[in-house]
Amino acid sequence: MSLPSAVSRLSAPLRRILLPRFFANANVSRLLSGVAPALSVLEGELESIRAAGTWKGERVITSPQGPHISVDGSRGDILNFCANNYLGLSSHPEVVKAGIDALQQYGAGLSSVRFICGTQSIHKNLEEKLAEFHEREDCILYASCFDANAGLFEVLLGPDDAVLSDELNHASIIDGIRLCRAKRFRYKHMDLNDLEEKLKESQSSRLKLVVTDGVFSMDGDVAPLQGICDLAEQYSAMVFIDECHATGFMGPRGRGTDELLGVMDRVQIVNSTLGKALGGAAGGYTVGPKALIELLRQRSRPYLFSNSLPPPVVGCATRAVELLMASNEIAQSMAAKTMRFRNNMTQAGFTISGSAHPICPVMLGDARLASLMADDMLKLGVYVIGFSYPVVPKGKARIRVQISAAHTDEDIDHTVDAFIQTGRKHGVIS
Repeated sequence: MSLPSAVSRLSAPLRRILLPRFFANANVSRLLSGVAPALSVLEGELESIRAAGTWKGERVITSPQGPHISVDGSRGDILNFCANNYLGLSSHPEVVKAGIDALQQYGAGLSSVRFICGTQSIHKNLEEKLAEFHEREDCILYASCFDANAGLFEVLLGPDDAVLSDELNHASIIDGIRLCRAKRFRYKHMDLNDLEEKLKESQSSRLKLVVTDGVFSMDGDVAPLQGICDLAEQYSAMVFIDECHATGFMGPRGRGTDELLGVMDRVQIVNSTLGKALGGAAGGYTVGPKALIELLRQRSRPYLFSNSLPPPVVGCATRAVELLMASNEIAQSMAAKTMRFRNNMTQAGFTISGSAHPICPVMLGDARLASLMADDMLKLGVYVIGFSYPVVPKGKARIRVQISAAHTDEDIDHTVDAFIQTGRKHGVIS
């Protein structure tokens, strides 16, 4: 007997209860029949990630961000060597207090985009300070630097223009360039000869924009900005740099790689973030010519269709910038700590990519090895993460260590000792 026939023999009260459930189940069955093929595809993709050893789990931190943290499932104090908290400002008492003060004075959020009713005095104040910090004419805030990169290129460049991008630029730059209609040229990583060839190929274009990370986040290498600027001037091109891994601590005053390499007046556009050295909360921005910033306010889609940055985030970032503009002491403390880690690891037999940047990739090659070593490091009280495809190319898996101004020499030495112990266990060093 079918379920509907059986239900028809029951009393009216029971029919009122069971029939809606039956039809609900029938609808669910139809829904599942439509989604089943998609679920099968998704499960197959997930299984392939697990099988390749590139699964990215998320550890849960139960404390504020800092050089010492608490991690769910781990006992005691854990050293954190994988945050973008370069200057240790994420939990700096003055930065935290500024966020609390902004929350109390300006509220939790604006419930609006900037051009409707989402601009407060603190947003304009932060934009002015960032423009001053970078020594540029104007600044526009975004919800993230990913949004800043997504919103720039389609506004600036049209079909008669050309964009020339380093092949290892950040994913957000790649995605942003895909949105624009300009002719696209990709040059070999930090290869000035190849860049020049691409500039020659693009000479008939109206506008030409050379696009590069200032510091490449996976390897910690610094773009050859002096050579890039020389070529840009020779071939009448503009220069754009993404400074997410440089703002606040690269250069004598922490202004970035353009200051470090003496080309601040030769780089036209800079995108960067508030989510790393500048307090670590959220937010990104573009600084550059005033006319460009005004056009972005009119046409940049991530800016026009995203909520304003929350007042607490703006308050925290403003105080972080003020601290850096008042003193370069924190930024200057980075160099010695970075070289202490790099030198000790190299002497122990590890291969460390990059040069003098606090991003210190411990190169391992194999994705599964990188993941296993990171797990063993956590057991020794050090939080690091293995990076593998698609974040880095296949065969280039590594553990990316990041040094913070808040780390002590003892923190660094303990981490090196843990790497030596773990590296020997897995046969990476002898």
